[in-house]
Amino acid sequence: MAEALKENSNREKVLLVIPAYNEAENLPKVVADIRAQKFPMDYIIISDGSTDGTVELCEREHYNYISLPANLGLAGCFQTGMKYAYRKGYSYAVQFDGDGQHRAEDIETLYEKMKEGDYDIVQGSRFLVKKKGGSMREIGSRLISVAIKITTGKTITDPTCGLRMYSGRVIDSFANRLNYGPEPDTISFLIKKGAKVTEAPVTIDDRLAGESYLKPMNAMKYMARMLISILVIQSSR
Repeated sequence: MAEALKENSNREKVLLVIPAYNEAENLPKVVADIRAQKFPMDYIIISDGSTDGTVELCEREHYNYISLPANLGLAGCFQTGMKYAYRKGYSYAVQFDGDGQHRAEDIETLYEKMKEGDYDIVQGSRFLVKKKGGSMREIGSRLISVAIKITTGKTITDPTCGLRMYSGRVIDSFANRLNYGPEPDTISFLIKKGAKVTEAPVTIDDRLAGESYLKPMNAMKYMARMLISILVIQSSR
């Protein structure tokens, strides 16, 4: 595991964990957006066995990164970032996409919400200020929201949004105990275990370049997997 890192240690620290599999086209704008913010934050790019020059880009541009020698998938990639956050003593970690869909300006909104109620997780949501539409993804998101409500009693309006802030307590869990992906079923599981979860409004943009993994067929499989996990597997634990 190779790494080249820069750190700011003179404050309560926020780390953006950026899983990246072949995101060389998108990362320059993502990092430029982060660096442009007045709100202080660090970031770590986790190159998940990328083969498109992502590591070479990070080295050339002096980005903060860790390079995984093989593709571990989102769960292993994100857990690597959380282990780094734990070992470096970060107060908060943010799940942040490397494809340009997330806006770094929303991090301050998540942080302010986190500080309001000593929450464990602040889930970004597109649907606190607007209604869901009728696309397959939004229908799937609605079904997952219903499943979480049934099994936990908690309303999560945008469970498939990947922009989330985690407290130090949850960083510890991901780094040392949980072997789960940063997905809606994990959020449901943590709520059942007593985690305090709330939402804050965020804006999600279209992917800048490349292709999303969640094409229609994959999206349907993903939604089905989340529903089975929340409604069946977790209920049997």
